[in-house]
Amino acid sequence: MEYEMERSRLVKSLKYQGVGQKVLDAMTRVPRHLFVPPEYQRDAYIDAPLMIGHNQTISAPHMVAIMCDLLDLKEGQVILEIGTGSGYHAAVISEIVGESGHVYSIECIKELVDFSRNNLENTGYNNVTVIHGDGSEGCPEHAPYERILVTAGAPDIPDSLIDQLKSGGIMVIPVGLYFQELYLIKKELDGSISKNDKGGVMFVPLTGKYGFKKE
Repeated sequence: MEYEMERSRLVKSLKYQGVGQKVLDAMTRVPRHLFVPPEYQRDAYIDAPLMIGHNQTISAPHMVAIMCDLLDLKEGQVILEIGTGSGYHAAVISEIVGESGHVYSIECIKELVDFSRNNLENTGYNNVTVIHGDGSEGCPEHAPYERILVTAGAPDIPDSLIDQLKSGGIMVIPVGLYFQELYLIKKELDGSISKNDKGGVMFVPLTGKYGFKKE
């Protein structure tokens, strides 16, 4: 009951920030405290990122909400997420796309693959598939995707992800190393690409073939 009250309070604050009702409803249903390590559960409904181990974080709720709003998610869509983390963001998306949709989420850190799979299984999300791999290369075997979101800062917008985005599709991706700009990418029906800057953000860097090289 305590967590439900805190979650309700968080969602109400996001509503005042202009988050859409569809996203608010999804975040009301996802128990964020079950997607963080036990020592951080008491802080799960503070609007801030939290450490999940391996120098990675679960994004602040407002950032999850902003990205979901920008993606304009709809029931039945097939989604690609780059950077599963704890699985929380995938769970929120899962609530919106519903059982007729599916989320494919790629995570490069094996321990977080196991952590997120366990979290998603324990909370009953059956339409999310977590894949261990290089997210910068996408996941061609399940392409094309109606929506793609990237939860790590990329050096540029990878052609590999543009190629896997369905015509008429939308991608949200932060570009930059330590401080990024969040871009909304649209692939028009004629194949042309539009790019709109949605403001400054902070994410961990994207690694892999088309990401930043590990030091």
